[in-house]
Amino acid sequence: MQTGIDLKKPYGDRLRSGIIALGVLIVLIAVWPFHSVPTGTRGVVTQFGKIVGIEDEGLVVLPPWKKLAIFSIRAEQADINDAEGSTSDTQPVKVSMTVRYSIATDRVSEVYEKYSHNGDLSSYVQTATAEVFKAVTARYSAPDLIAQRATVSSDISAALKTKIAQYGAMVINIDMTGFSFSPSYMSAINEKVTQEQLRLGAENKLLTVEAEQKQKVAVAEAEASAQRARADGEAYSNLKIAEAQAEALKVQNAALAQNKDVLELRRIQVEQTKAEKWDGKLPEAIYAGAPIPFLNVGSK
Repeated sequence: MQTGIDLKKPYGDRLRSGIIALGVLIVLIAVWPFHSVPTGTRGVVTQFGKIVGIEDEGLVVLPPWKKLAIFSIRAEQADINDAEGSTSDTQPVKVSMTVRYSIATDRVSEVYEKYSHNGDLSSYVQTATAEVFKAVTARYSAPDLIAQRATVSSDISAALKTKIAQYGAMVINIDMTGFSFSPSYMSAINEKVTQEQLRLGAENKLLTVEAEQKQKVAVAEAEASAQRARADGEAYSNLKIAEAQAEALKVQNAALAQNKDVLELRRIQVEQTKAEKWDGKLPEAIYAGAPIPFLNVGSK
């Protein structure tokens, strides 16, 4: 039993057999019914140029008169460099953005027919982003565009979603970079920021000085209050002492008035105290009554 081309056959027969085999192979390739749709893509089925179906990922079996085109629905990226706009106060502004988007799965047929055979809409997204940026920046003044950058980014994202939806695409996210104004305006902004910082620094210093002065005044007032309190306390104490002394004198006078012998008793007590403390020596000089001043009783 022999397989393939019989080398014993004449050359012409072998050539004819080879041509037939090649033709069969070409026909098999042309009518091969088995196809695959990779993950992250969709298969666009056409018949004589007309879209007749969209296939999901996986194995697809098609008759030979239908064709399969692979269409990406993965996230794509469009880079927009130095998009130009103008603020409401006529300040030119530039920005660079990266927009990530993908094709809506329910609009693959529309996008394939109208815009792209492979899912790449970067040129449409770039144009739409530049238009949206101009429209949004025109609603803001230059200072507001700087101060409200998050709001501006949100407005651009919302407007761009609406804009590129007409192409069957969905915005995933937007990254804004290189947001800048003209050099002269940026210099003016920097100068304004510097002056504002100096002003705030001066105000803070003034507030610090005022706080220190208030603290000193409070301390002085507290010390004065303390001194007044001490003086009031001393005066009150002296008053009470004087009242007590006066009361004591009243009691003593009343006692003397009631008993004349109290003074004599006190004199006797004093003399008794002196006698108890006497050391037995006579004084050398004795004071007598006037006019005799002294009498010397000491021995020579």
